[in-house]
Amino acid sequence: MDMIETRKKIRVNSDLVVQHLGPHSGLAFGLNLPSLEWIDGFIERQRQRPDLDDKVRARLINQLGSFLGECIVANTKGAWAWIESQGTVGVQFPSGNCVFPFNKVLKQFDNGRAGGDSIVGLYNSVLAMIASGEL
Repeated sequence: MDMIETRKKIRVNSDLVVQHLGPHSGLAFGLNLPSLEWIDGFIERQRQRPDLDDKVRARLINQLGSFLGECIVANTKGAWAWIESQGTVGVQFPSGNCVFPFNKVLKQFDNGRAGGDSIVGLYNSVLAMIASGEL
């Protein structure tokens, strides 16, 4: 896995989220909690659409997962890494612990907040674990 190329693609996807969704949010949109909260609501709205086809859904998961991961990286000491044991990329912390932004976005699309999945929940959990010294 070429992580340099992967990180470039993640950055491009995250930038697309900022460019395309930021203007609709009414926020100073960027790699921050208010923007993630808006995206969390966006996912909830999109998952209710009966016309959301699999191709668009997959693209949203990829782009929004990139944005979520970039938010985590920008606000922690985590870094994108290939996680061999999972066979995918994730954000790894100096402790060795990892989170998987793409998987969390997928789970929120599948289960929604009501089903216990929220990208804001993941982000807040990561920050709380860092604050408590767990990560």
